Amino acid sequence: MIDIKFLRENPDVVRENIKKKFQDKKLPLVDEVIDLDAKSRAAKQEADDLRAQRNTLSKQIGGLMKEGKKEEAEAVKAQVAANAARLAELEELEKSLSEQLLKDMMSIPNIIDPSVPIGPDDSHNVEIQKYGEPIVPDFEVPYHTEIMERFDGIDLDAAGKVAGNGFYYLMGDIARLHSAVISYARDFMIDRGFTYCIPPYMIRSSVVTGVMSFEEMDAMMYKIEGEDLYLIGTSEHSMIGKFIDTINEEEKLPYTLTSYSPCFRKEKGAHGIEERGVYRIHQFEKQEMIVVCKPEESKYWYDQLWQNTVDLFRSLDIPVRTLECCSGDLADLKVKSCDVEAWSPRQQKYFEVGSCSNLSDAQARRLKIRVKDKDGNKYFAHTLNNTVVAPPRMLIAFLENNLNADGSVNIPTVLQPYMGGKTKLEPKH
Repeated sequence: MIDIKFLRENPDVVRENIKKKFQDKKLPLVDEVIDLDAKSRAAKQEADDLRAQRNTLSKQIGGLMKEGKKEEAEAVKAQVAANAARLAELEELEKSLSEQLLKDMMSIPNIIDPSVPIGPDDSHNVEIQKYGEPIVPDFEVPYHTEIMERFDGIDLDAAGKVAGNGFYYLMGDIARLHSAVISYARDFMIDRGFTYCIPPYMIRSSVVTGVMSFEEMDAMMYKIEGEDLYLIGTSEHSMIGKFIDTINEEEKLPYTLTSYSPCFRKEKGAHGIEERGVYRIHQFEKQEMIVVCKPEESKYWYDQLWQNTVDLFRSLDIPVRTLECCSGDLADLKVKSCDVEAWSPRQQKYFEVGSCSNLSDAQARRLKIRVKDKDGNKYFAHTLNNTVVAPPRMLIAFLENNLNADGSVNIPTVLQPYMGGKTKLEPKH
């Protein structure tokens, strides 16, 4: 959410930003916000004047009564009563205007960074750099579920009966590999100075609306019926929520945290949820990283975060590339974002395995995450997040890139301690 003062003083900049994000339907919101803001401030000013007048008139009544001027005192009382009725109206109006103003402000996208390429959708994302040499083996690479089935490592049919499409059972060596990757990612981030955390897996609506746009909320979140709780779509939600309504000492920043959690997503409107595979699913596990920092440090941490993911995947012998997300592919709260994509030998192309985002002060403004400097001045923090690793999608890249012609799968050196010392997985059939 942008600063109302910024919108008030720079409406054309806000309009141009909306156009760059190809959300022209939101253009009327700018004028609506300006109008609501003016009415809200006018109502507040009138209410403040009436409150001040009430105090003055109350003193007058006391003085008049002491002087025995009962009729004049009654007239002033009548004025006080009339003012009280008007004040009640204004307070109700203020509340109504504030609610609508907040709703509109939360629908207006954040101002994107000048470096963001302009384009309507992800087909206009720009490749930044490749890491590692993409290899196409001289043997056919099966579909990822076929590889897993050779190890008796997945059961989609049973999961379909138990929970429906978009769920899975991982078993045996494949389930162990899944857990090994998560554990390795955890230790990888701890070694890079991040504090490990296991967060709540449910959050209140006040946190949900603080960390994402209404569109994302509708497309992603599962609501717990009868309670003000949602299942998290990623641990970033509850990790950023950890700082809700806090004032943080500047000298303690940055906070760098890495968190494990299951993730739950409706994937509303997503294509391929019925496909036989684990690329897009309703439930998965993920290791995440988040940073809460001073505004002038967010660019540095943005580069550090995506580099962490690149380094982790390269340590597992998986070629990757980074893509700069274009304006139309950015969620409303993001000012800049890049995807990390892994190489698929079977498809002979890259696919997304992680996303790094700088949200500037958008989440902090919604959640009131403030920083106090040594002079006592307060300002909003900047927040960032990035995927460390998210199996089982990551397992697709791992299995394809470490597959041998005989169907066995190599275990990279860094992962062997988490796999009981195994150097290779042998298929059962």
